Amino acid sequence: MPKERRRSSAANADARPSFARPPGAHALPPSSYPSQQTSPTRQRSRSRGIEYSDWTSEDDNWSELERRRRGEPLQVKQGSSREKRQRIKEAPGASPLKKNTRHCGENERHAEVTRDHRRKDRHKRKASEPPVSYDKGDKEHDRAKYTSGSSANSGTQLLSSNALSKLNEQNDISEFEAKRKARKKREKEYEELKKQSKKTEERGRRKKNRDVSGAILEEGRSGKRKRRKEPADHYDDYEEKRELRKESKKPMTKKKRWLIVGAIAIVLLIIIIVAAVIASKKKAGGASGGDSSNTASSTSATPKNDCDTSDIPESVKGTYYDVSTWLDTSDFNCTYTAETVGGLPLIGLKSKWDDSAQANANTPALNKQWQYGKMPVRGTNVGGWLNLEPFITPSMFDYAASDNVVDEWTLCQKLDFQGIKDAGLDHVRIPFGYWAVKAYDGDPFVPQISWRYLLRAIEWCREYGLRVNLDLHAVPGSQNGWAHSGHQGTINWLNGADGDLNGQRSLEIHDSMSKFFAQDRYKNVVTLYGLVNEPKMINMDDPSKVIAWNQQAIDLVRKNGMEQQLIFGDGFLALAEWENTMKGVDGKLMIDTHQYQIFDVGQLKLKHADKINLVCSGWKGIIVVSNNPTTGWGPTINGEWSQADTDCTPNLNNVGAGSRWAGNLNTNTGAGAVNVNTPSCASPPCQCGPANADPGQYTDQYKKFLKMYAEAQIFAFEQGQGWFYWTWKTESATQWSWKLGLAAGILPQKAYDPEFKCDSAVPNFDGLSESY
Repeated sequence: MPKERRRSSAANADARPSFARPPGAHALPPSSYPSQQTSPTRQRSRSRGIEYSDWTSEDDNWSELERRRRGEPLQVKQGSSREKRQRIKEAPGASPLKKNTRHCGENERHAEVTRDHRRKDRHKRKASEPPVSYDKGDKEHDRAKYTSGSSANSGTQLLSSNALSKLNEQNDISEFEAKRKARKKREKEYEELKKQSKKTEERGRRKKNRDVSGAILEEGRSGKRKRRKEPADHYDDYEEKRELRKESKKPMTKKKRWLIVGAIAIVLLIIIIVAAVIASKKKAGGASGGDSSNTASSTSATPKNDCDTSDIPESVKGTYYDVSTWLDTSDFNCTYTAETVGGLPLIGLKSKWDDSAQANANTPALNKQWQYGKMPVRGTNVGGWLNLEPFITPSMFDYAASDNVVDEWTLCQKLDFQGIKDAGLDHVRIPFGYWAVKAYDGDPFVPQISWRYLLRAIEWCREYGLRVNLDLHAVPGSQNGWAHSGHQGTINWLNGADGDLNGQRSLEIHDSMSKFFAQDRYKNVVTLYGLVNEPKMINMDDPSKVIAWNQQAIDLVRKNGMEQQLIFGDGFLALAEWENTMKGVDGKLMIDTHQYQIFDVGQLKLKHADKINLVCSGWKGIIVVSNNPTTGWGPTINGEWSQADTDCTPNLNNVGAGSRWAGNLNTNTGAGAVNVNTPSCASPPCQCGPANADPGQYTDQYKKFLKMYAEAQIFAFEQGQGWFYWTWKTESATQWSWKLGLAAGILPQKAYDPEFKCDSAVPNFDGLSESY
């Protein structure tokens, strides 16, 4: 009985393959199969890279359209698998031999397919539906449906297992070939599309892509997508790859966009500024009369005439207006013009100018107002240039009578004004003689040669943001009898037989000058205007004539439109003597004083430390009192000073004359006659050799004194309206040249930043000889 039950159990088991067995049918147990190897055909079928079960897990996002394009994979779907593949069932009553030839993996395949069907059933069922189950009657019905009572009719209805495997293999091969051809076709299409895209990119005319894939839009894949994970022999089609590339290019954020826009704006701004500066310089250099091409320019250290003189009329050949006769034409406008203002020629000037330059960060630009009285003037003279002084340019007085003396071009050039700016100075006092404007009968001077150089110097000052103090340093007849007044000897200005005539002539000079410099082009750059330099009132028969003349000159220049600050000299009178003189004459008026210790024998004898103390206690107090209208005259400016502590400089007192320091000075001519036969140093015998030596031979203590001495004077004079150093440049006199003193380290590197102030302690300068 138990044996019959086992046969009955085996007979009821379904020996058909898993794909042909109905749901719920029992497969044979593994032990019922023979232990022989699987057929080669079945091995090849199992070794394929893609199983049917793999296709059932395919991404649901794939569209029906794309499945058709890639080739339809085989899928086992519940209720339709046998309709699509038409697999032929094996006979249920197969012989034991065929049963034994079935591979034991059939049970595994059956279980896997069954699980997949059940998972799909679960997905398709709604949550409210009960799970599908098979009762005993259903199972019996299915078993009976696929069971044949005899083996006789099985041969006419079913194929053998070998034939079935061959048929499956053929189907697999056909399917694989179809898929391979479809893949090759898609690869070819994709390569063509890549070539077209590359050509479009090379032409640089890429247009914004527009998503036109209907399948992508219909399936909702226009947003975030993931790349399929497929076997190595599969790839995405061009449409999906393009979409993924677009997705990888994230849109530019607002922050990044604004950063790029800002960077571009900054670059454009820099370009505009540079272009504007270049254009401004070209504009400022435009020639008068609209001919900017006829402007001479030279950086040579020697004079040069590069002017085109083709437009000069024959009638002016050889005159002042013939630029071909000018020794140097650098930075002049060579265009011919006969126009004058106040009887003074405009030829050489450029028609446009720029007042935006600034001397340094501590000063306003030229087109901004300078607040005199609140801001100290820090300037230098350019003495010995437009009116000669022997100690400044001694070489010009060391020549044979047969030699020709060159004109005023020699001493100052454009680079000097740049150096003045770089030294931290902000004003330039330009001394000139009356012959720059006009010469009179009997005068030995060549008229107006220095006029064009004066105008060019003003333009150079404008270029570097330097304000100008025009100083009429020499008037007809000589106002003091010294060489720098144009004539050494007696005073014939407002003094002597021709004094009144020469006084009237000097008013004529101011009439022309004031009309010319009242032009708009000079209102920002020529801010100080001197009436006459150092009138020696203490040696005149009637000093009051000088006061009357000052008032006439002030009225004249104001009448001609001059609005600048006006300056008159103290006449070598004590500043206290001016307290009640010329007060209220004009609201923009300054008194000019020149302080030198070396021309006073009593002060010259002081020790080094005492000289500094005199500046900080004596001079400082005098300036403070004078500069205040309630205690003195009012606005007081120091127009000349130096750091020289001796008068040893050759030709300082006169050509070939000696010095007070050494006690060998003897000048017995005219108003400037001085005789000093006793040494004037603190500890005689006194020597001029160390003072006139090259600054490289100065001791450290002497350098320290000279710098402190200069800085003490700076501090004292800035208690008033400010100061002008005498002078910027000399040939060899270091202690009279700001340029040479700066190079020697005995002046502050920047004029606006001295180290010593009068409230600091003054050392004794131990080891420094008081006699040299």
